[in-house]
Amino acid sequence: MSVNRRNHSPEFKFKVALEATKEQKTIGQLASEFNLHPTQIGTWKKYLLENGKNVFQPNGKHELQTVQESELFEQIGRLKMELEWLKKKSAHFS
Repeated sequence: MSVNRRNHSPEFKFKVALEATKEQKTIGQLASEFNLHPTQIGTWKKYLLENGKNVFQPNGKHELQTVQESELFEQIGRLKMELEWLKKKSAHFS
């Protein structure tokens, strides 16, 4: 027997996460009210608290890059520079 996954709209996720951040009801109460697993509500709440500051960015620019993504982009840049340098130096030996 396969279980179909439910896909929730962003509006629904926001509504549930917002209710969780209000802390007027417990996570267990919200889970039964919205027919969700408590862990899922906790995940959405955490995401809202971490990325909520980006909701009101001017011009719709959302900075959702994590620190790890930034570090990876820096590493890509360094590797490209090193590759270009090696290509230039190897041309002298050819």
